Amino acid sequence: MFDIIGDVHGCYDEMIALLKKAGYQIDGDERISHPEGRTLVFLGDLTDRGPDSVGVLRFAIKNWKEDRILYCPGNHCDKLYRYFLGRNVQKKHGLETTVAELEELKTKDYTFISEGFNRMVEGSPLYLILDNRKLVVAHAGIRGDFIGKTSKKVKTFVLYGDITGGTHPDGRPVRRDWAKEYTHDTYVVYGHTPVREPRFLNHTVNIDTGCVFGNRLTIFRWPEKELVSVPSGLPYVEEKFRPIGE
Repeated sequence: MFDIIGDVHGCYDEMIALLKKAGYQIDGDERISHPEGRTLVFLGDLTDRGPDSVGVLRFAIKNWKEDRILYCPGNHCDKLYRYFLGRNVQKKHGLETTVAELEELKTKDYTFISEGFNRMVEGSPLYLILDNRKLVVAHAGIRGDFIGKTSKKVKTFVLYGDITGGTHPDGRPVRRDWAKEYTHDTYVVYGHTPVREPRFLNHTVNIDTGCVFGNRLTIFRWPEKELVSVPSGLPYVEEKFRPIGE
């Protein structure tokens, strides 16, 4: 039994509230457990834009180290990973907020976060294949014929969606609506593109309900296909919720 949580983006308080609503017990050291033995799954983009990315990272790292959660990276995770490696990444699109938090940490705490996060990324798959291949969790989704593969093309799709290479006037990448064409039996749970309501289509569901943009944070429960959510405490940003292709 899996509880898949959408893009947290530094919304620590909402994350804790959602986990408690979903029945998780959290001890004083942030270790989680569930009385029904459920497993929490993060589908990427733990950080950036929200008020407490460091808190979310610390929570995830602690629980991942003790095999209490599963995780696969998102595009923001990939960028933070490259930042920690010392690569030349641009501190924008939210990374600047995470870096500002990191720069306030004591050396010991910074090392715990940077080394722990990099180990978590390196020790986790690009996407998760669960429940005897009945379920895939992939940050921005995955085509049916890509399941089981890990090429550069697959990585780009999983992290960024079905991008065309073009951009909108405001700089957003143009994306195809891959879920409309999805015909595979394996159920895909993904996020990446904010939606006002979880979007169910052709054995797929997008559960990024835009918590960091003032909407909600959502868990999708498998195999029940049930939803649990909590409202965001941040201001609502209308323009962030646009249909794919617009």
